[in-house]
Amino acid sequence: MPNIRVPQSVKSFVKGSAIAILILLMLIPTAFVSDLIDERAARQREVVAEVSSKWASAQTLSGPFLYVPFKHVSTDTEGKIVETLQYFWILPENLEVTGDIRHQVRTRSIFKVLLYQAALHNKGSFIINIPKDIDPATIQWQEIRICYGLSDFKGIEERIVIRFNEADNELSPGLPQKDLADIGLSAPVPLDRADIGKRISFSSGVRIKGSERLHFIPLSGNSSFSLRSDWPSPSFDGNILPSERNLSDSGFTASWIFNKANLPFGTVLKDVSFDERTLAFGLTLIQPADQYAKAQRTVKYAILIIGLTFSLFFIVEMMQKKPVHPVQYVLIGMALVIFYTLLLSISEFVPFDIAYLIAMLSTISLVALYAKGHFGNWRAAGIFAGILTLLYGFIFVLIRLEDTALLVGSIGLFIILSIAMYASRKVNWYGK
Repeated sequence: MPNIRVPQSVKSFVKGSAIAILILLMLIPTAFVSDLIDERAARQREVVAEVSSKWASAQTLSGPFLYVPFKHVSTDTEGKIVETLQYFWILPENLEVTGDIRHQVRTRSIFKVLLYQAALHNKGSFIINIPKDIDPATIQWQEIRICYGLSDFKGIEERIVIRFNEADNELSPGLPQKDLADIGLSAPVPLDRADIGKRISFSSGVRIKGSERLHFIPLSGNSSFSLRSDWPSPSFDGNILPSERNLSDSGFTASWIFNKANLPFGTVLKDVSFDERTLAFGLTLIQPADQYAKAQRTVKYAILIIGLTFSLFFIVEMMQKKPVHPVQYVLIGMALVIFYTLLLSISEFVPFDIAYLIAMLSTISLVALYAKGHFGNWRAAGIFAGILTLLYGFIFVLIRLEDTALLVGSIGLFIILSIAMYASRKVNWYGK
């Protein structure tokens, strides 16, 4: 049977096609790694939810505000006089809130949970006005209550006392109506008909704890909120951003200011025609890009690492006439995939940057020594070590960037492709 000689160009094409298929197949185990990262991140969220439920959940605060009931007399269809109990709300004319927020990091197993304690001071004043269509004689003065909205009672660290009209009033759980807050506290306050039109001041201290988020609802004619904290990474969110803020490594300060002109209500409300939750604002104490988010971003660049490493092996084998078997490519690909599992597992115990360095050095050493064993010289091992170091270093820079990651990544990929094209310019792909 005649010996058929296959042209070198055909061999190169077939080998290149096989390598391209192997690159795509290597994305399958990286998908499993991505699922593993999601699973570990979900476990972390479960731990955070569990610890938060025992500490206190995110808090939303509103108030204080006055509940004023009155008797409404009307006539029914049969001409009988019907007396019903109705109510309206009086909001503060002025409200000033200052607060100091201290963070705590609790550890459960290998996971960390971010919690906070807040010491707030509220002061301001009410003007006791009543709607024109309500007879002051029908108001149930002894039933007036001062209310304070708070979303999680578990977070109250000490009794809440509001000094109102020169008297201390201790709040207890429960609201007379839920128009302005679903959950909260209230207490009866001393008012009578002689107080109509008067300005009555109030003040209170509130010590609460919660997890991650602290929001406020500005239920007042004019209000200002000033907060400071020792946590350096807040996310200001909600209906409005701070008018002033100052961030540093030691913490932050922020302030919000509202007035009657930019709020959809007055200080006397008979019908609450707005959703107070849409007015909520505040902050979330976030942990900057935890190890799971960074690991997930790293996996997204797996095709870059695997593709360029395989291409480099292919170019070197073409230049040195030492073919690399497809099984060897698979082993190299698995070594590159294991980098991500090393990164994930180590980063759960040490800072992400250190975990990245350990996983990178381990993978580069393994691939470089394998290249030395196959090609038989340290020069090839040095080439692979240098190229992989540049690639992993480039990816490390990308995952630390936020706004400019796309720009830097695009420029970097262009440079990498240019280098690959330049390095392969002398490869005789067709053979002679």
